[in-house]
Amino acid sequence: MRIDKWLWAARFFKTRPLAAKNCELGRIEIAAQAAKPAREIKVGDMLRIRTEGGEFEVKVLALSEMRGPASVAQTLYQETPESCERRAFLAQQRRLEPMIDNTQHGRPTKKDRRDLVRLRSR
Repeated sequence: MRIDKWLWAARFFKTRPLAAKNCELGRIEIAAQAAKPAREIKVGDMLRIRTEGGEFEVKVLALSEMRGPASVAQTLYQETPESCERRAFLAQQRRLEPMIDNTQHGRPTKKDRRDLVRLRSR
């Protein structure tokens, strides 16, 4: 089975072309080697998948060419405990980071300009 079809069926990516693009960009690895979209996978393969949601290390448990509900998709793979711990740790770090509000719209005010000049002159 093609890896891009499996990634789509396992719900790591919303569309198959998106899964294929991530393969081409080297974000999918099988046994520490970058995988092309047409690469064949089989049950027992270990994959490293980098997405916006984090980095997953999974073992392929089943193959499916059909995209089904999320509960069925989760039966296609098993995430390693180290991967789960790492993603949980990174999520905790993101929660603890200060929130920076960059929602200012339009031109800076005179006060904003003075603050910027003062900041840059230090």
